[in-house]
Amino acid sequence: MSDYRTIGFIGLGVMGEPICRNLVKKSRARVLAFDLSAEPLARLSAEGAEVAASVADAVNKSDIVFLCLPSARHVRGVFEGDGILKNIRSGQVVVDLGTSSVSQTRDFAKQLQAKGAAWADAPIARTRQAAQDGTLSVMVGATPQLFATIEPLIRCFATDVTHCGDVGAGQVTKILNNMVLFETVNALSEAVAVAKHNGVDPALLLDTLSKGSADSFALRNHGTKAMLPGSFPEQAFSAAYALKDIGYALELAESAGLALPGAALARDLLRRTIDAGYGAEYWPALAKIVAQAPSG
Repeated sequence: MSDYRTIGFIGLGVMGEPICRNLVKKSRARVLAFDLSAEPLARLSAEGAEVAASVADAVNKSDIVFLCLPSARHVRGVFEGDGILKNIRSGQVVVDLGTSSVSQTRDFAKQLQAKGAAWADAPIARTRQAAQDGTLSVMVGATPQLFATIEPLIRCFATDVTHCGDVGAGQVTKILNNMVLFETVNALSEAVAVAKHNGVDPALLLDTLSKGSADSFALRNHGTKAMLPGSFPEQAFSAAYALKDIGYALELAESAGLALPGAALARDLLRRTIDAGYGAEYWPALAKIVAQAPSG
C-alpha cells in the first residue's frame, strides 16, 4: 500500500481509536499506538496494534506518525519536550488529523523541514460513525509529492480525500467547514425554537426542510439526530471544542482584515452554552440556549 512499514498513532479518543483500528485492519503495516488512557490501548492491542511506551517511543520506531489530538495545545504538547521535534529523523512524516492553528501548523512544518522530515495537516470531518466505518472526509495540506505517498494510508479510514494545497491549506479548509457548520446549526436551532412557539412540530419542520432548499448535512445529522431528541452526550465533540474551532476561523479572518458577524455570533452563542454549564456536552447543545433566550 505504501512505503511506510511502521505507522505510529498518537491520540486514541472518540475519533482516533476507530481511525487507528482501520489502519490496523487495512494498511498491512505495523501500527504502534500511544495514548494516556489504557482502555483504548488494550482494545487496539487485542486487535493487532502494538503499544508504544511514550510519544518518543512511537516516533523513534515509526516511519510515519499520525496525530489525532483535541487541540493545538495538545499537538504542541507532543511536539515539544521529549516528543516529535527532539526524536524526529530525516525522511519521517507527521500527519496531523486534528483541527489546529494554521500558524502553528506552518511553524511546525518549517521546523521538521529543517531536520529533513515533513509535516502534513489532514484534518478529518464527519461523524464518529464515519470514523468507525472508514468513511471520513479528509482535507490535506501538503506538497503534491507528499500527498501522493500518504493518500493510500488516509484512504484506510476515509472515502473522500481532498488535496487542498500546501501545508496549512487543509487546516484552513477544515476550519471554514466547521465555521459554516456552526452557523448552520445556529440557524436550525432558531428555526426549531420558533416552530415550537408557533404550534409547528419541530420533527415535521425539519423533515419538510430536508425536502427543499434548506436541506443540509447539518439538518439531517445535528438537527434530526441531536436537536430533536435532545441528545447531547458527553465524550463527543463538545461545545468547548467547537468554541476553539470558531476561534481559529475568527483568527484567520482577523489576519485577513475581515469581519465575520455570523462567525462572531456563533462564538458568542457557544460561549453562552459553556457558561450555562453545557460545555462538555455535544456542541449542538447550543440549541438549548437559543430556546431559552428571551425575545428582543
